[in-house]
Amino acid sequence: MVHSKLRDKIQLSHGAGGTIMNEIIRSAILANITKRRVEGGVGLDDFDDGASIPFGDSEVVVSSDAHTVDPLFFPGGDIGKLSACGAVNDLAMMGAQPLAITDTIVVEEGFEVGDLKRIVRSMNEVAEEVGMAIIHGDFKVMPKGKLDGMVITTTGIGAVPRGDLILDSGLRNGDKIIVTGPIGDHGTAIASLREGISFSTSIKSDAAPLWALMQEGMKAGKITAAKDPTRGGIAMALNEMAERSQASIIIDEDKIPIREEVRGACEMLGLDPLELTCEGRAAIGVRREDAELVLKAIKAAPYGEDATVVGEVGSERKGYVIMRTAVGGRRIVNAPLGEPTPRIC
Repeated sequence: MVHSKLRDKIQLSHGAGGTIMNEIIRSAILANITKRRVEGGVGLDDFDDGASIPFGDSEVVVSSDAHTVDPLFFPGGDIGKLSACGAVNDLAMMGAQPLAITDTIVVEEGFEVGDLKRIVRSMNEVAEEVGMAIIHGDFKVMPKGKLDGMVITTTGIGAVPRGDLILDSGLRNGDKIIVTGPIGDHGTAIASLREGISFSTSIKSDAAPLWALMQEGMKAGKITAAKDPTRGGIAMALNEMAERSQASIIIDEDKIPIREEVRGACEMLGLDPLELTCEGRAAIGVRREDAELVLKAIKAAPYGEDATVVGEVGSERKGYVIMRTAVGGRRIVNAPLGEPTPRIC
């Protein structure tokens, strides 16, 4: 009886980016919306990083995201940087040049004006870095005790030539999988800060805008799919790509880039780095014949110096992610039920 009642209430896990969140979106949201795409563009049913609206020879790409990270300031960034990078990266993963963002900022009564200014400056720095405008927004205040600090929602607006969209469903047998840098940094930085754990080498969030990296990669060769591994980490991102492409992804455990301090923190905190949020990394599918050229271009781009090929796309067990372990075995990497650290982004 208790379990039945819980199923009728929203839990933290419903917003954690895993399979539980996907279920609530399908059953409570999509099921109650009738028109879910515009004139053949990408829509709600595609579950991609954004949506598209065909317009002449181009497609306008839009993506909305809300940010509730706790704490608001953390090593390597703050909620402002996080929200702007999130908007940029969702557009970039679809091959769209970021043009503008809108934002809605909701703060709790008593919020420090100096902190608000600092957070907005962080958003502006990201926008300036990628040549994107902040063109519209809303600002509201909730009574003391009715909101925990601040929530920021952004909508990114970008454009891509018609036919050049990059979708999660684009993987094909033989494609190589590139991860653009060490995984788990953001999730570990937040979790360690909350637990009061310090390390001899500081762990910082990897939050970064990835448009320049994607742009250079696309110039070098054919990118077939791309995803930034936010909630649910690289495990969720790869599972979504495999499922939507109806292909298997085979990765090598010893090729996945993870910093030693992140490994150590995960062991202490009982976390799996494959499931931890990244905010400045991408998992990218690339045609086999273009893989070396694309990898070289990404490594020369901002935030891509540690990029590496971690595996390839196969046809066995379609829809699954399979890891070749360091000891020579194989295991399935399942999509996590949810992000192990709530309010991570």
